[in-house]
Amino acid sequence: MPYIPPEVVEKAREMDLLTYLKSYEPQELVHFGGNTYCTREHDSLKISNGKWCWFSRGIGGYSALDYLIKVKEMPFTQAVETIMGNVAVSPPTYTPAPKEQKPKVLLLPKANRCATHAVEYLHRRGIDYDLIDFCISTGRLYESYPYHNVVFIGQNRSGKPRYANLRGIGSDFIGDANGSDKHYSFGIPAAVESGTLNLFESAVDLLSYGTMQKLDGKDWRQENLLSLAGVYKPKARVEESSLPVALVQYLADYPHIRNVVLRLDNDTAGRIAAATIKTLLTKRYAVAVDIQPPPQGKDYNDCLCLRLGLPITKRKERSKER
Repeated sequence: MPYIPPEVVEKAREMDLLTYLKSYEPQELVHFGGNTYCTREHDSLKISNGKWCWFSRGIGGYSALDYLIKVKEMPFTQAVETIMGNVAVSPPTYTPAPKEQKPKVLLLPKANRCATHAVEYLHRRGIDYDLIDFCISTGRLYESYPYHNVVFIGQNRSGKPRYANLRGIGSDFIGDANGSDKHYSFGIPAAVESGTLNLFESAVDLLSYGTMQKLDGKDWRQENLLSLAGVYKPKARVEESSLPVALVQYLADYPHIRNVVLRLDNDTAGRIAAATIKTLLTKRYAVAVDIQPPPQGKDYNDCLCLRLGLPITKRKERSKER
């Protein structure tokens, strides 16, 4: 057996199978789907994320060297010489293995034993106790410890928390919990299937609108309510803008929706956002879109407070997260 220096063997081991086949045996490579390939000779041999496995034989590995020895049944020295000989003639173009997208893990802040501060804070802003109790009982709202922030929870359709927005009590602090998925912002589906979705900028605006519906003697859960995970800022060119991901997800989860009412802020940013969303929605979905800013005040909480004779809460744009 000819002698092969250890450093040459290590160099040969560095080459992954996908790079080897792409560089030296492209006719043998078949795209199976996504980031997965198989070989033309063995369709049960799958290559993905820097590894390969020959499922029908129950063997696998990482390197091209493993493949040549285990699958092609080459002697060790011949396999090393084959790889290094090819490299000497034509250096390979390495294809980095795609990074796996790890699912976000939502890190919820610790809950306080009771939500007294959060409840009173929201009630001072005009929110009806019945709506607050509903949100607490369904896991959509709680008070954090030790900072005593109001925590608004966004859930997926099965009720699992996927997003959390924290709002300071007596401070301008606003922030999202680590691992929050903005596809699932704070929302309340209709109690009975409804084809109408009302869209708001914030959770407080959503609850304010629900409170006004209750004040008007209406069932505040007769229609779908969804808040955006922050201010929607479209690009200067409308055609280059994307719809808010929370809205896209909601329409996917509730495909029966045929009417969308945009109840965003009554200021320049809110009007631009509403106009952009309407343009994009009508082009991409079979829905009717109506723009309904609050009849008075900047947002729906202002409108509710003016109606109830309560002081309007003034906040800065956004403060640094804790």
